Amino acid sequence: MTIIKSFLFSITLCLYLLSSPLVKSAEWEEIQARGKIIVGVKDNLPPLGFTDQNGNLQGFEIDLAHKLAEELLGDKQAIKFVPLLNQDRLNAVIEDDVDIAIASITFNSSRQRLVDFSDIYYFSGTGIIVKKNQFLSNIRDISGKIGILNNSRAIAEIQYQFPQLSLQGVSSYQEALELMEKGEMQGFAGDVMVLTGITQQTSNYQLLPQIIGAYPIAIALPKGRQYQSLRNQVNQVMRKLRQEDWFKEKAKFWGLP
Repeated sequence: MTIIKSFLFSITLCLYLLSSPLVKSAEWEEIQARGKIIVGVKDNLPPLGFTDQNGNLQGFEIDLAHKLAEELLGDKQAIKFVPLLNQDRLNAVIEDDVDIAIASITFNSSRQRLVDFSDIYYFSGTGIIVKKNQFLSNIRDISGKIGILNNSRAIAEIQYQFPQLSLQGVSSYQEALELMEKGEMQGFAGDVMVLTGITQQTSNYQLLPQIIGAYPIAIALPKGRQYQSLRNQVNQVMRKLRQEDWFKEKAKFWGLP
């Protein structure tokens, strides 16, 4: 009976390992043989990743994906894009929907338990947008209410650095913009990358120059020793691009602070 139980346990363990998400994602050799890397991206977040009027993906992170394909596979078009919702970005890597995800993913310790991360390619933070007709040039000039997403990680830091600000919780960026249009809020504090996109698309908003905090953004890669070669290949390219100031030049091109 003990032998039978041991045998059944071994079979169950093998089946679990075969079905485990940690052994699904493509290894470097498989990507090379395929001749194409599958990358999860955002398609609705200018200037990082968005679909232009011609239906083409554009943006800072899209350019990074093309550059990786060029450096790794010799062809910047050797790539398949998979648009992802925010809540699906890590699962897409874990569940083998993509090889890697370049989708405005903040590196932190809790996420590192689920996936690995490349070298950092950008530091985001919290910025504040206001309407241009208010002629504000500094956060300290604000006297009215400032919207901020409910439970935002930036609330404590803003209250510490700018205790004079009156914060009002909102459920979404859209709600904040609507309240600003109604004159019920003087500004909105949010992710500076998202706010940059809003100011680029809506000419009556401006981003104030101060950036609060610094949040590292990196590529999400699958965990496991079998993917070490893939991680090494990606990070070699990332370090090369940093040495060449590629990230700074591209950030400037896309208007990122």
